[in-house]
Amino acid sequence: MADSVVLMYSGGLDTSVLVGWLQDEGYEVHCLYVDLGQPCEDREAILQKARDIGAASAEVVDVREELCSEFAFPVLQWQAKYETIYLLGTSIARPLISKACLQRAREVGAVAVAHGATGKGNDQCRFQLAAEALDPHVKMIAPWRMESFRSKFPGRKEMLEYCEAKNIPVKATASKPYSSDENVLHISYEAGKLEDPAIDGIPVIDFGMTVSPQEAPDKEETVVIGFESGKPISIDGKQLSACDIVTTLNEIGGRNGVGRIDIVENRFVGMKSRGVYEAPGMTCLYAAHLALEQLTLDRDLTHLRDRLSPEVAEMVYYGFWYCAKMDALMAFINDCQQPVTGEVTLGLYKGNARVISRTSPNSLYDEAIASMESGGSYNQTDAEGFLRILGVPLRVQGGVRPRSY
Repeated sequence: MADSVVLMYSGGLDTSVLVGWLQDEGYEVHCLYVDLGQPCEDREAILQKARDIGAASAEVVDVREELCSEFAFPVLQWQAKYETIYLLGTSIARPLISKACLQRAREVGAVAVAHGATGKGNDQCRFQLAAEALDPHVKMIAPWRMESFRSKFPGRKEMLEYCEAKNIPVKATASKPYSSDENVLHISYEAGKLEDPAIDGIPVIDFGMTVSPQEAPDKEETVVIGFESGKPISIDGKQLSACDIVTTLNEIGGRNGVGRIDIVENRFVGMKSRGVYEAPGMTCLYAAHLALEQLTLDRDLTHLRDRLSPEVAEMVYYGFWYCAKMDALMAFINDCQQPVTGEVTLGLYKGNARVISRTSPNSLYDEAIASMESGGSYNQTDAEGFLRILGVPLRVQGGVRPRSY
């Protein structure tokens, strides 16, 4: 009896080829389509296609809610952005895909998990590091890292010819202006014409979540986002699931042109790559969450979080979601975010998301203290001694090492 393998399956050209190739290699193939909120597709047709190619089974698992509540929202609490810009929409989905495939492998008794990520990209790292953390004995089959596979399929032309010979139906063509990856959190665009960073990506891309800011309405639209302990819970006063919050804000932000970025980023494997992303819902959530933190977190805790946030973003981007360090950091942020409860009103207008108002029962903002007028518990005379103490080392240094001025 042939060994079985679970394939991370999308139904596109690459994974369709892998269904056939893995069978050629002697494996029984079980395809798993992990539903992360990809565009509306005929899921049953995609699964039937895998069965027609020869897959022993083809299943779909819906993880959209888990992606938002257990992966994206903790990263949001950290205000984590890779290289200060990228909201990690693809990165954070990959460990969840690995988790889902390992669960399926246990169900069918598979000896391995396979994926179609290339040996140049970040996804191979995220898939494998997450899988090995969850199952140290897992066998990961990555055909694009195998010389035998690359020699057989040096390009898309050979893959299309293979599909034709095997009667594998695919919609792909030999030329492609770019590659895209979509889930409920965002859409990423890369490769093709975007590999030239001098080219304006906007005319090249058929954006799927956002209108251009130039085509957005001429009137500002407001939205009220509610949070509890740092996690979004409502839109305009209505309690919603995590996934529904993201999808609702995708619609609202998208029609106002919010959430597009263009970045040349440093991949984990060492090269630079150009990516264009759109994440209207998460862009709104990041802006609202940060505004609420400004009311509810004290200075030193906020600054500590800010120093650690790039570290978290880097770990997510590289694929270190399941590790002791991340566990400890998530325990920290969970405690840190307890007071971050309240509502933030955003104004969305032609690609911008501005904070209109913020309210919280846990607000640390004391108007009497903050006011430029007299009053409250702050005694301005106290600042005299405060500054004299702070200035002690500066005065000593100034006496020993005079500075020119």
